[in-house]
Amino acid sequence: MFRSKTESVFNVFNTFFLIAAALVCVAPIVNVLAVSLSESADAAAGAVKLWPVNFTLRSYQFAFEDKLLLSSYWVSIQRVVLGSLINMFLTILVAYPLSKEVREFRFRTWYAWFLFFTMLFSGGLIPWYLTIRELHLMDTIWALVLPGAVPVFNCILLLNFFRQLPKELQESAFVDGAGHWTIMWRILVPLSKPALATILLFTCVGHWNSWFDGLILMKRPEHYPLQTYLQTKVVSFDASALSHASKEELANLMAVSDRTLKAAQIFLAAFPIMCLYPFLQKYFVKGIVLGSVKE
Repeated sequence: MFRSKTESVFNVFNTFFLIAAALVCVAPIVNVLAVSLSESADAAAGAVKLWPVNFTLRSYQFAFEDKLLLSSYWVSIQRVVLGSLINMFLTILVAYPLSKEVREFRFRTWYAWFLFFTMLFSGGLIPWYLTIRELHLMDTIWALVLPGAVPVFNCILLLNFFRQLPKELQESAFVDGAGHWTIMWRILVPLSKPALATILLFTCVGHWNSWFDGLILMKRPEHYPLQTYLQTKVVSFDASALSHASKEELANLMAVSDRTLKAAQIFLAAFPIMCLYPFLQKYFVKGIVLGSVKE
């Protein structure tokens, strides 16, 4: 009885704590959305909290009129789609042989430690840049997706997940005449949906949020991914660009404050990932737990 009362008290306390933590995480996003939907004067005066004041869509209208924002959105979409496909395909190809025992794959341990070493030590920023430049990938979408084509952390998660699947499934498939390619795609991959969904979420978020490589590798602003473009506009805003603005753009800037415009751009950048999370959330915890430990 004492234990049940203690568990009840703990469950109530834990519920309130998790609700409070969730509200703390959600409140900044709601505030950004409210600021983006409010009049510029109210946002500048700090009157906007968690609900819009004098509702207006003028900031979003102005944001969508920005051709560079739309082009950067398209670059990020291409990067997420191409990068995710390449990352997932190569992660599966690397994880499958490394999930085998040493008696099945002789140099398995050596390759696994070699990959793990690259997680701890990199070649450095300058060799990375020079390699991409010598391969003539500068200012192309491939410069954003090929350098990180094999995410080692994801490979480790997936190979550990593969190792926990029943060996009898693969052995029976071998007896029936199936090869490694068939076993990998017809048996292991369909059984690894939690791990694959988790890795896909990591990959999409990583590509979508990355901005530093776009700033270094892209020469023209129209080739910037979305986060790089926002970094140049929101974090390090260049006021000299206003001297080249048209009269219509200046009139819009007078009606839309810098704060509401930045809030609209930030929310537009976060919205696709927020839409992706609910579909993959049910796999997330299971994929992390099963893929990070080995029995």
